[in-house]
Amino acid sequence: MKRRDFLSTAGIGSAATMLAAPALAQAQPTVSWRLTSAYPNSLETLYGISSQLSQRIGEMTDGGFRIQAFSAGELVPGLQALDAASDGTVECAHTLGSYSIGKDPTWGFETALPFGLNTRQQTAWLMQGGGLELINEFVASSNVRVIPSGNTGAQMGGWYRKEINSAEDLRGLKLRIAGLGGTILSRLGVVPQQIAGGDIYSALERGTIDAAEFSGPLDDEKLGFQRVAPHYYYPGWWEGCANVGLYINLDAWNALPAHYQAALEAACAETLTHCVAKYDNGNPDALLRLIQSGAQLKAFPDDVLEAAFAESRKLYAEYAESNENFRRIYEPWSAYWQKQQQWLRVAELPYDYFNSGQVNR
Repeated sequence: MKRRDFLSTAGIGSAATMLAAPALAQAQPTVSWRLTSAYPNSLETLYGISSQLSQRIGEMTDGGFRIQAFSAGELVPGLQALDAASDGTVECAHTLGSYSIGKDPTWGFETALPFGLNTRQQTAWLMQGGGLELINEFVASSNVRVIPSGNTGAQMGGWYRKEINSAEDLRGLKLRIAGLGGTILSRLGVVPQQIAGGDIYSALERGTIDAAEFSGPLDDEKLGFQRVAPHYYYPGWWEGCANVGLYINLDAWNALPAHYQAALEAACAETLTHCVAKYDNGNPDALLRLIQSGAQLKAFPDDVLEAAFAESRKLYAEYAESNENFRRIYEPWSAYWQKQQQWLRVAELPYDYFNSGQVNR
């Protein structure tokens, strides 16, 4: 190549590089969002997903897309997190859809229905079974979009001052419980109370409530419930899992460049996996520590589970008959539930049941 030709070609390459840099900068706008969590920062896993999401989205976009996380109460009370995203007070919120069932029971599907899907089944339904599309059609009327962003796994049945020996012992019980589980238990005589996570301990200590459910051992241990209500029951049938959604203001979502939308979806998927793994890793040791510190581990009597299951299906049938939003999601969800239980009985459940029986043999 002649020297003149080389210099000419090199000049073109340099000019192209100089032109490409500003073009790339223009395609990478700076976006700053605020995220409010429904949880206090003392809950390192439930609030921790907000901190992790904030960090990862910044790393994925080289600092172009920044999300600042706030714990419950810093901007708005925990139970108002979804409303804050809906009205644009913040751009997004980490919370449970089930906190909003007082507006419409259909909000419960995104979190989990009582006696519903387990963690893997819920994720499969949302991500591959058409569930997320149905839910986003519903929540769009509240000016939000939701992306699955965390999950607690199967939860415990909560902390009780007195033993529950039969379904009759539920009558008159003042129980802190959120979501449709409280509606079902109210049919069995329970008086459900909806109290934000950070206020549960004081309510138990003062005797304002008789019992409280929150999550599982990893979270419950930090809240110290065993000191005031030692009877620790399982399973938490109202939440065979609890999917935490990132609820995003629809206007803010639509204003995002497509590559930032994709990055946010990827960061949420990673955060979901991280959250489940952290609970699965931490719950066994936390449960042992709770027992050592005075928790009395007990299973719900069969008649409690049977009565609650029967009421759950009656309630869903009533909602489906009277609420078109609920019916539109419940019918395909119910068919999916049936199919998943049939598969669970073939491989997963027998394997897990056998394995668990070999402990300490």
